[in-house]
Amino acid sequence: MFSSSSLGRSPPSAKHLRLPQLHRPQTQPTYVLRTLPTTSPGLPLSLSVSLSPRRRHFHRHRSLLVKCIDAAQPYDTEFKLATALVESSPTTSSAEDLVPLKIAIIGFGNFGQFLAKTLTRQGHTVLAHSRSDYFHAALRMGVKFFSDPNDLFEEHPEVILLCTSIISTGQFFKSLPFQRLKRNTLFVDVLSVKEFSKNLMLNVLPADFDIICSHPMFGPESAKLGWKDLFFVYEKVRIGSEGSRVSRCESFLDIFVREGCAMVEMSCAEHDQYAAESQFITHTVGRVLKMLNLVSTPINTKGYEKLLDLVENTAWDSFDLYYGLFMYNKNSLAVLKRLNSAMEALKDELFEGLDDVARKRQYESDAKVDSLLDNSWVLKGDHNGLASQRAASESARSQDAVSWKINGSALRLQKSSKSSNLKIAIIGFGNFGQFLAKTLVRQGHTVLAHSRMDYSEVAESMGISFFSDADDLCEEHPEVILLCTSILSLEKVLKSLPVQRLKRSTLFVDVLSVKEFPRGLFLQNLPPYFDILCTHPMFGPESGKNGWHGLTFVYDKVRIGNTESRKSRCDKFIDVFAQEGCKMEEMSCAEHDRHAAGSQFITHTVGRVLEKLKLEPTPINTRGYETLLNLVENTAGDSFELYYGLFLYNVNAMDQLERLDVAFESLKKQLFQRLHGVIRKQHFKDEVSSDSVQRV
Repeated sequence: MFSSSSLGRSPPSAKHLRLPQLHRPQTQPTYVLRTLPTTSPGLPLSLSVSLSPRRRHFHRHRSLLVKCIDAAQPYDTEFKLATALVESSPTTSSAEDLVPLKIAIIGFGNFGQFLAKTLTRQGHTVLAHSRSDYFHAALRMGVKFFSDPNDLFEEHPEVILLCTSIISTGQFFKSLPFQRLKRNTLFVDVLSVKEFSKNLMLNVLPADFDIICSHPMFGPESAKLGWKDLFFVYEKVRIGSEGSRVSRCESFLDIFVREGCAMVEMSCAEHDQYAAESQFITHTVGRVLKMLNLVSTPINTKGYEKLLDLVENTAWDSFDLYYGLFMYNKNSLAVLKRLNSAMEALKDELFEGLDDVARKRQYESDAKVDSLLDNSWVLKGDHNGLASQRAASESARSQDAVSWKINGSALRLQKSSKSSNLKIAIIGFGNFGQFLAKTLVRQGHTVLAHSRMDYSEVAESMGISFFSDADDLCEEHPEVILLCTSILSLEKVLKSLPVQRLKRSTLFVDVLSVKEFPRGLFLQNLPPYFDILCTHPMFGPESGKNGWHGLTFVYDKVRIGNTESRKSRCDKFIDVFAQEGCKMEEMSCAEHDRHAAGSQFITHTVGRVLEKLKLEPTPINTRGYETLLNLVENTAGDSFELYYGLFLYNVNAMDQLERLDVAFESLKKQLFQRLHGVIRKQHFKDEVSSDSVQRV
């Protein structure tokens, strides 16, 4: 459209334009309108005319003078050039920076194909060879497949990417026709152990070849949403000094940089030390849990959800991979021994505690028998002695308790029930009691507290009335008694409460992690006019520190009176958790304990075993290892009493512990049987070779 005759100079090309030049105001010359083009009706008038500098001519008709306005107009040529300039400006990850490589993948199985998808998407030329026929899979991905490694190596790939299993790498690697490659070819492995592959390549490859030992610490399952922030570990074992070889090495590493990987350069020895602490433990725990056939339950905890995810992530990997982590990493055996010792130590703690409880129960039982024998005169001398004691106990009750039958207290309760606020007495004002109290106070409920220890200052700071004497607290007539004691002390605390000072309609609630035990305890020890609600908030101060939304609250209305006021009060208490966004699950105590043994007890057991290993973060944490660290953090905050209570008071827990123990022993047996077979095979081969040499 523009010409030198019309403008007096050639317009600058788009790629040399600078955005400031396009928008900088300039003094424009005056131009004369000569003709209007008919071929470009879509362009603005100011740029669609044929223009030339004004000259003084004498025409029959006066010329029309037009001055160009240097102003931005929508969709004019300057706007288009500016847009093109901005869109084509180079960035650190632009395709223009890509140096395409010719990469040959040796071992085109699951992981080889996983890497090939990204390589082809980035524009690299990918060739492949494998013992199995993956021709059609390669064709779909735009990869050229070679069944004969000689044919592939004659293509002179720049990079040989080894994606074989760790078990077959040694034998398969030695069979490759290296003589058909260019002498400066770069060899890269992606095995999960590094010292083994490093020594193998240094021993087998001629000195002309470059070597990178790498470990993408992710796979098809853990990286299905992308590689961003996942670790890629590498060591430049041997790279030639020529610029082209250094550049090729950087181009290969840039494949993972472009995908957002966290690049970690470290020695192979250092990698294996960290990997034994993290990757091997992660896979071991995942495989043990897989043998338990864990399934999702209606009352999954966050910790249990993480274990299910761990099983899913590790289940995709073959046993060959796991065995390779054990066999070819010299640090793995020591880690397995530590894991075994931790498991045995935890079982010893549980069984020692079980023995102590059994002996204590026997001692208490003997003491009760002695007491009954000493007081047998009461039964012999006065057959109505027990009835007299009961009558005295009943007469000690407050008068309003008697008037319940006459509707006096019923009317008062119905009147107070119109308010949504409750008067709640927390028995056991320790860590968990205070955790619940914060929410109760924030919602506007009146909270009282009692505990064996003095928490008066803590309670005062929260706006809570603290009572060191349980009689004083009960005389305040709370509507709800919320028992937040430890599971081991519940029976003793419940029996020591002066329940005769309470209104007979009082609602008793527990929050223990097992449910059949407190249910039976309540039904056996509480008079029938008290209401009973068994609950389990399946979270605590650590897992619920960011709110309770989506966390599970389980409850069973064991015994609730028929009056509307008592039903309403029960619903108001349950609504405390519904208001916070909890996932509300109503189920029987027996059903809860079945699910909890398979989820909560297993979660705490694994967490406590790992806690004994004193695991630490590493520079190359996998997502699975992060899961284990988080699990330890969540379970370590709970007392051993809580964990022991899960074991002692849940009839299903012993069975789960035995299953976990059997699974761990089975996994160890698999490892050592295979190791024994390998050693025997090597020993037998060495003996045959020795006999052959002697005969010669």
